[in-house]
Amino acid sequence: MKKLWIIAVIVAGLMGCSPSEEELVKAGIQQMDSQNWGEAISFFNRALEINPSNGTALNAKGAALFQEERFEEAIPIFTAAIDADSASYKAWFNRGNANLKLENFKNAVSDYNMATILDPNQTDIYYNRGLALLGLEEYEDALLDFDKALQANPNQALVYFNRGKAQLGNNDPAGAMQSLTESINLDGQNGAAFYLLGVTRMSALGEAEKEEGCADLKLALQLGFTEAKTWIEDFCE
Repeated sequence: MKKLWIIAVIVAGLMGCSPSEEELVKAGIQQMDSQNWGEAISFFNRALEINPSNGTALNAKGAALFQEERFEEAIPIFTAAIDADSASYKAWFNRGNANLKLENFKNAVSDYNMATILDPNQTDIYYNRGLALLGLEEYEDALLDFDKALQANPNQALVYFNRGKAQLGNNDPAGAMQSLTESINLDGQNGAAFYLLGVTRMSALGEAEKEEGCADLKLALQLGFTEAKTWIEDFCE
């Protein structure tokens, strides 16, 4: 009995110990791995009660808020993470992503610029900055970033798709059709790419590409891109 009582006291003592800051951050990251965003945030909040300047906890909390699509709430958390550790590209990149979601394109570009300075080898930064530049209608700069992303990995359908959009904005329909074709070759389920390719064929080349353009539009509609229906009714029937 005495032995059992001693074991019970030890267990009770361990249960009464408060987890450390590091343990709370680790537990939060484990919850993020399981996509339990709310639970993760609660662990990060507990860690931040111990140390409000824990850059890892702040950045991870911001990332969890981002996953919950709470972009406006995430931005000041990422800002606090930057204040805690301005030498890490991660919080700059993450704040850029939140700004991108909110269509704060200028702020996003500024954040991505700093992220590339801190770690120019993170190629995701170039694609995301390209999207922000596309939103600002700065097509030539967007193309430069999309090209950098493709140099690192040429098998990216979405990069080719957005590259095509930038080329259209830059008044280069021939280049856009080539990029959109590359995008479709990599991902044949992107209805928007078929739609944009069909519209570009018919707008830029007219009757010479009408048959192929209509075929692209019909595939876009089959894939659920309903905006193709009006073009099909007006020009293909």
